[in-house]
Amino acid sequence: MGKTNQSSVTEFVLLGLSGYPELEAVYFVMVLCMYLVILLGNGIIIIVSVCDSHLHTPMYFFLSNLSFLDICYTSSSIPLFLSSFLTSKKTISFSGCGMALSLGLGSTECVLLAMMAYDRYVAICNPLRYPIIMHRVLYVHMAAWSWIIGCLNALVQTVMTMILPFCGNNVIDHITCEILALLKLVCADISMNVFIMTVAGIVLLVIPLLLIFISYVFILSSILRINSAEGRKKAFSTCSAHLTVVILFYGSALFMYMKPKSKDTKASDEIIVLSYGVITPMLNPIIYSLRNKEVKEAVKKVLSRHLHLWKI
Repeated sequence: MGKTNQSSVTEFVLLGLSGYPELEAVYFVMVLCMYLVILLGNGIIIIVSVCDSHLHTPMYFFLSNLSFLDICYTSSSIPLFLSSFLTSKKTISFSGCGMALSLGLGSTECVLLAMMAYDRYVAICNPLRYPIIMHRVLYVHMAAWSWIIGCLNALVQTVMTMILPFCGNNVIDHITCEILALLKLVCADISMNVFIMTVAGIVLLVIPLLLIFISYVFILSSILRINSAEGRKKAFSTCSAHLTVVILFYGSALFMYMKPKSKDTKASDEIIVLSYGVITPMLNPIIYSLRNKEVKEAVKKVLSRHLHLWKI
């Protein structure tokens, strides 16, 4: 393998959903509306987490990180996806097709959700020691390492892919420059890339999901030991939103990256990418706000404060 890419390809063609030209206007409006909801919903969570002192806790620090991550992740792909509906030229430059940003943000979310599960484990199973265990230095480091691990994975996989030769065929039968779709265009041995991707899948998908599962086994056990029904309901409500997000995100990601090659289909891949790339980031703030009274109250306070200032 050479040190530089000897590919004759200078740009890629993203087919995306071009197989349904009669529905492009519908797709454009639908995705644009979901993107605006993503920006608004996640932006509100970040604002209230910063502005309301009652939300200056590890749980909301992680939640604001998740919201910021979702905004960045969708902004790295959705604008390009939307622009493809407005022009007949559906190309992207070779350098512009680097997957580092979206891959890094997706990897970061895998680790961050596991960190959030640990936070909920400590809060439910060790409530009296929670302020001592989850001190500021620890949860800031936990969030920072989530970003570092995700970015390192993206850097390694992006470099390992982009130095490979792409000989002639530059048509990506996908809606984004997704790494699996790019590897199908490589005219060289990709066994090392597949191996690295498999290891990354185990480290960033399987292991965090296993840790989340173990955390929730202990959490459920602790909740069932709470005597009052109100106490059990309150404890479960603090975890249900996170658990719902985990199921949505990991379910689609595992299906995409860990499914057998014999199960590859264009339609299923596009649906899954739209699921974890658009639908899940849109649902995250909705799930957390609907299941969390503190977030609702914080939103009301921030809105009433701004309305009062506008009146003045």
